[in-house]
Amino acid sequence: MVKVRPRGRLVDRLAGRVLGLGRPTTAYVVGRGARVPMRDGVMLAADLYRPVSPPLGTVLVRGPYGRGLSQSLLSARVFAARGYQVLFVSSRGTFGSGGVFTPMLSEAEDGQDVVAWMRRQSWFTGTFATIGLSYLGYTQWALLADPPPELVAAVVAVGPHDFSRHHWGTGAFNLDALGWSDLIAHQQDAALAHLFHLATSARRLRPVLDAVPLVDAAERHFAGRAPWYREVVTHPDPDDAFWAPMRHTEALDRVTVPVLLIGGWQDIFLPQTVQQYARLRERDVDVALTIGPWSHQDLVGKGAPAVAQETLTWLDEHLAHRAGRRRSTPVAVYVTGARRWRRHRAWPPPTTPHALYLRTGGALSPDAPSRAERPSTFTFDPADPTPTVGGPTLTGGGYCDDTALSERTDVLAFTGPVLDADLDVLGPPAVELEHEGDNPHADLFVRLSDVDSQGRSHNVTEGYVRLDPARATGGVSVRMRDTAHSFVAGHRVRLLVAGGSHPQYARNLGTGEHPGTGKGFQPARHVLRHDADRPSCVVLPVAASGADRAG
Repeated sequence: MVKVRPRGRLVDRLAGRVLGLGRPTTAYVVGRGARVPMRDGVMLAADLYRPVSPPLGTVLVRGPYGRGLSQSLLSARVFAARGYQVLFVSSRGTFGSGGVFTPMLSEAEDGQDVVAWMRRQSWFTGTFATIGLSYLGYTQWALLADPPPELVAAVVAVGPHDFSRHHWGTGAFNLDALGWSDLIAHQQDAALAHLFHLATSARRLRPVLDAVPLVDAAERHFAGRAPWYREVVTHPDPDDAFWAPMRHTEALDRVTVPVLLIGGWQDIFLPQTVQQYARLRERDVDVALTIGPWSHQDLVGKGAPAVAQETLTWLDEHLAHRAGRRRSTPVAVYVTGARRWRRHRAWPPPTTPHALYLRTGGALSPDAPSRAERPSTFTFDPADPTPTVGGPTLTGGGYCDDTALSERTDVLAFTGPVLDADLDVLGPPAVELEHEGDNPHADLFVRLSDVDSQGRSHNVTEGYVRLDPARATGGVSVRMRDTAHSFVAGHRVRLLVAGGSHPQYARNLGTGEHPGTGKGFQPARHVLRHDADRPSCVVLPVAASGADRAG
């Protein structure tokens, strides 16, 4: 064990101030490079952070991104400086841990082996909690699929439980897997090489994202450093046995300990965070939910203070048993547009469906259409795909001005009248489209946007679906991601409809070829009917009068 040097103590004090945690309450020591044995003989590397005062409890953190300052500050140091003992373990094949890193594959078994080793150590306090975000949240769900009896609480921030649904849940491949694989492939490079790689990644990856076939272009780029990528791209069925070790839906049915879930409206894993909350609440598990105006990267940026504060509060209540219930309500969501936090007893709160109908000429109206309405058309060309503009992407993305997107010829924009009162949308909007086309191999991208008094449009939420080539023409339902947004008086509601969002999702080639190995292009002409006999609409979940909320 080594003491933290004065420079490290200064970093901890500054971090506490920036995160709104106040001053540290104790000094701590760090034991580096512990070796944790796995059942197959592989040894995982770990660091143990121990407060010099009697620990309030033990916290377990597991992940593949290393244990240096950039990772340990928010995952270990701030909690050790406030009385918690933290065991930080690197996933196999990363940062000193033995074996080969294959994403998601062995985290369930390795988690059980880490706990078995931990319970034999003299420093173990008898119970523990888990914390962490993103992949560090996934490792928690992998452990919760068979919860150890000593586990008493969990804080999962933007953590998926099922990577198959993330990669292929829309039917189109989510291309953020390429950027993430590129990060992992180079994260253990020498410091300067790693920084250069990060600084140039967007420029270097763009031609790979644009190339076909997807697999061949990626393999040339990776040159053997991400061997898992081919398998991920060439298994498009989420129910394929290939995905079984990476899918931990059973954890949602087995966890019984208090769980705090933290998400972002523009986070890539928001749908799974909402699913986790819904299932745990349905089972009467003590579950709380916080969703802020954040993208995935924001959770280590502008969202970090909220994550740190809420994590510490949850640990104080459920691991250290300090004081009583800390949250006034289980659910806290940030309402964009209104720019305020709102608290609810459940999510989504009571709402009333509010339909807005697509009309000829790009109107979006509460009035049902007539029989004389003409259809709207656009063409998606995979050789020149509709671009991704903002939204829930791994890097970049988030909220942005999407006015230029609404003006493209391969995008339909339907805009409502100026609102004379605020319209609060709480929950998942749904789009019902009467759709036809000349190519059965097609996708639909829909987005809800907010048009301000100056005519500028900003994204709110969106949905995506790859159409079944065998479907009959007619009704298509697209569920959008959950949102909490207030369209304030003087603004307008806008619905965008397109045939893709590239490179957020791999474009539909239009040929019926395998999405990972196909290389041909065939445009698709889309026709939206929106007359009295075949209406198309967006249904908004609007806050009910006297909705369940507080503050």
